[in-house]
Order: sequence, then structure tokens, then C-alpha cells
Amino acid sequence: MKVLLTGGSGFLGRHVLAALARHGIETVAVGRRKPEGAGTFIEADLLAGADFGEIVRDAGATHLLHLAWYAEHGQYWTSPLNLRWVDATARLVEAFCAAGGQKVVVAGTCAEYDWSHGICLEDTTPLEPATLYGAAKDSARRLAMAVCRQHGVPCAWGRIFLPFGPGESAQRLIPSLIDVFDGKRAPFGVNAAACRDFLHASDVAEAFVALLHDGEGAFNIASGEPMKLADLVTLLAEMMGADPDAVLGLPGGRPGEPPLLIGDNTKLKSLGWEKRTALREGLHGMIDEAFGKPL
Repeated sequence: MKVLLTGGSGFLGRHVLAALARHGIETVAVGRRKPEGAGTFIEADLLAGADFGEIVRDAGATHLLHLAWYAEHGQYWTSPLNLRWVDATARLVEAFCAAGGQKVVVAGTCAEYDWSHGICLEDTTPLEPATLYGAAKDSARRLAMAVCRQHGVPCAWGRIFLPFGPGESAQRLIPSLIDVFDGKRAPFGVNAAACRDFLHASDVAEAFVALLHDGEGAFNIASGEPMKLADLVTLLAEMMGADPDAVLGLPGGRPGEPPLLIGDNTKLKSLGWEKRTALREGLHGMIDEAFGKPL
């Protein structure tokens, strides 16, 4: 197996690159800048007229793992760049399949689902995205799978739920809470009663490695375990010797937020994948490694 990887310099991409290396899988990274730890690298801007045919020929890869997408925190939900990534994804998959590629794996999102259903199952929960981001990802999935079917190439689509871990944006929920309890940020409220599905980035990475080896169709990349946000806040505060009421005592949440958002991971586990990083362990790593605060 030889993998052509996009998005290797992003938050999840760095963890995926490390997982591929752990498994001894030869990898060719492509993007605007060389990811840390990457060996072979092809410099290209996938949104700026890159020659996808030339890229896949130069890579000589058997498998494509496409993670790249616009992901600026707070902006990606509505950005018109989502539309450009739909086009780039479809053209990259077409070029890869036309060049004789053997397997395509692409990163999707839980935002493709109708969140009012709470627990999301790949083959039964309606796909009714509420945002441009979710709609664009769903469109990219339909196009990628149609292209792969036309070429007779297997395609796996990994719908990521709520990843966390070292390297994620400081504006995301868990890093923001850590900053609050470390006195670096003013407290803010959360939707304390809501339940969410958090999965450590290293386990997300292992899920994509599993999909490279086996599986076709859509797969939830999720812990399958509901975590109440109030419990998350309390756990973090306990670990950092802080007062959770600094956050829980404030009103929080946004209109339309679902009370429950969990991914059923039965299909993923059928491939032999299993969650390995407990929430507390993952949080410990974020505080200790990413923020330099020993526990």
C-alpha cells in the first residue's frame, strides 16, 4: 500500500500522518506546505488549478486518503470555499481513479446528518444538513462515490464526529475551557445539558487507517459514548484544580443546538477498530502536552 494524503498539515492530518508511519505505510503528502514528519511531498494548491492528473502520476500511490478542506474555526460553516472543495474533491477522485488507483477514502462530517435524530446511524438517519458546510460535504460524498462506482474503485467515507486532542484550534471547545481554567480566558457558558460524542484524534487517525485496509460506503468515526457537557466541564475543572461553576454558572448554548449528537460506531468496529484513548487520558494529554501544564 502507498497512500496519497491530502490535508496532512491540518489538526487531524498530523495525527493521521503519524498513524500511517506507525503502521509502516508509505505515504506521499500533497498540499501547499510540507507537513511536519512527512517524507515524500508534492507541493500543490488543490484549489488553485493544480494538475490532479500530474499529481497522482507523480505520487504513484495505490490508495487516496483525502482529508483536506477549509476548516477555519467559526468560518467553515458558511464559507463559499466549501463549494470549491466540492469541485476539487470530485476532480481529485476522478484523476486518481483514472490513473488506476485501488481505493479511495475521504473525510466526511457528522454535519451531513439531520441532527434532530440525536443518535446517527449511517444507513438509516436522514441526511439533511443544516449548514452549507454539511451540504457541501454530502455533495462531495455523492460525487466521489459516483465517480468511484463508474471506475469500479471501492470508496469509504468517514463521517467524523467531535475530535479532540493536541494541535486543535485554541478556539474550539476543549482548548477554550482549558484556557478558562488556566486563567488565560474569560469564562463563558455552555449548553450544559447537551450530550456530545468526543473522540481523540489518535483514534480518528486509526479509523482512517482501518478504512484504507477495508470497508466501503459511509462509516461513523465516533466514540458512540454520550458525554454531557456539564460532566466534561466538571472533569476538566477537577483535573486542573479549578471551579467548574465559573463556566456552569453562566448561561450558554445557541438556538437550535441539538440536545443529543452521538454517532453509532458499529460499522466501524466491525472492521476491527476500537477506541483506545479514554476521555480523561486525552484531556490529560492536551493539558500537559499542548498547554504545558503538568497535572
